Amino acid sequence: MLVVLGFLMVATFMYLIMSKRATPVVGLILIPVAFGLIAGAGTDIGDMIVDGVESLAPTAALLFFAIIFFGIMIDVGLFDPLVRLILRLVRDDPARLVIGTAVLAMVVSLDGDGSTTFIITTSALLPLYLKLKVSPVVLTVVAGLANATMNIIPWGGPTVRAASALGLSPSDVFVPMIPSLVVGLVVVLGFAAHLGFVERRRLGKLTWKPDLMPLGAGPSGVGTTVGKDTTTTDGEVGQLAAGLDPDRPTLRPRLLPFNAILTVALLVVLGLDILPIPVLFMIAAGIALAVNFPRVVDQSAAIARHSSSIVSVVAMVFAAAVLTGVFQGTGMVESMALWLTGVVPDALGPFLAVITGLLSIPMTFFMTNDAFYFGVLPVLAETAAQYGIEPVEMARASITGQPVHMQSPLVPAILLLVTLAGVPLADHHRKVLWRAGVVSVVMLVVGVVLGQIPFG
Repeated sequence: MLVVLGFLMVATFMYLIMSKRATPVVGLILIPVAFGLIAGAGTDIGDMIVDGVESLAPTAALLFFAIIFFGIMIDVGLFDPLVRLILRLVRDDPARLVIGTAVLAMVVSLDGDGSTTFIITTSALLPLYLKLKVSPVVLTVVAGLANATMNIIPWGGPTVRAASALGLSPSDVFVPMIPSLVVGLVVVLGFAAHLGFVERRRLGKLTWKPDLMPLGAGPSGVGTTVGKDTTTTDGEVGQLAAGLDPDRPTLRPRLLPFNAILTVALLVVLGLDILPIPVLFMIAAGIALAVNFPRVVDQSAAIARHSSSIVSVVAMVFAAAVLTGVFQGTGMVESMALWLTGVVPDALGPFLAVITGLLSIPMTFFMTNDAFYFGVLPVLAETAAQYGIEPVEMARASITGQPVHMQSPLVPAILLLVTLAGVPLADHHRKVLWRAGVVSVVMLVVGVVLGQIPFG
């Protein structure tokens, strides 16, 4: 009975989320409660949920303060010099423009929010693509790949989901996968260079005038000046970064060195795994708020500016505690794992981590991260445990499919990207999906080679 109820609960959750008949928060709360009561949990369901909430509290703190920290760094202008530098460097070279797109998207993706990354990247660089007649599809492919690969950072979403679903620390999942992330980013840069050189051969070296094109306008009617070198002033270059208002009141130019040092120090200490990640971000966010916004009213305003992102993400984490609590408390996970153990051939059991990594590529494209990590991964992890594979190893394998997942039409951020760039989603998919698949497989292979993901 528990096996049937467990699979029905997963299927119901996945159906309601994928068909958009319920938000993840509503589905994560009401569906497990209903099935838990059917399974006979009774009033004990309260203790199950509280246990789940207690286990996920550090994850909620991580997301809360990571969003605040990187939101502040964008507000105060930490990334503005990088945008201006990239704009000055790319000038009239399509190859440099495309590579610069990848670099900018990677850096801005540190905030963990795909929508922010795509808004900044398109507003800063789309005018150059249009003036140079470089295909906007190249912009969406490169920016989409860069952001998708960076999406495995702990505050980006999937790593937190995988850790939450299996009761793990996000740092235990993410830190050993840093080499896979680095190699994945190198592959993305390789794809960007190739696409840039193809565009350079197609177009030659063109010059452009600094008048601006509106976002989402598409390439039609765009004129390109050939053979006349039109130089651009720093002010005009700054104008191109339309998504970064150069006059916004939150800028702190005199604090740029401090904010850069603080961010680098945070990332270094994070990699060293000296302190829990939530604690690091709490301290860093506190320092960033106190230094950049000494007045209490400004600190409150800084937090309020990012409140919508904070509320939606943290609410999802605590709602996930209901699903994981009921799954564990009722014994559904154990029963389903025993059933799957009997179905999976013994010969394939030791390879379940790699199988999970490969399955994550198509499954996370056709379903949401919530459905996969909270519905499917716990069952696979319990089954893999029968073959000596640790839950943390399964979690690491499961996040390697994110480069493909982030291209899914179920992801709002990718819809925003193609809309801003004026690119049909089908054109984006034709160029990006196979490349994203390559990045995912490379990340999985690196994890296996370095021993972070077991193979047999």
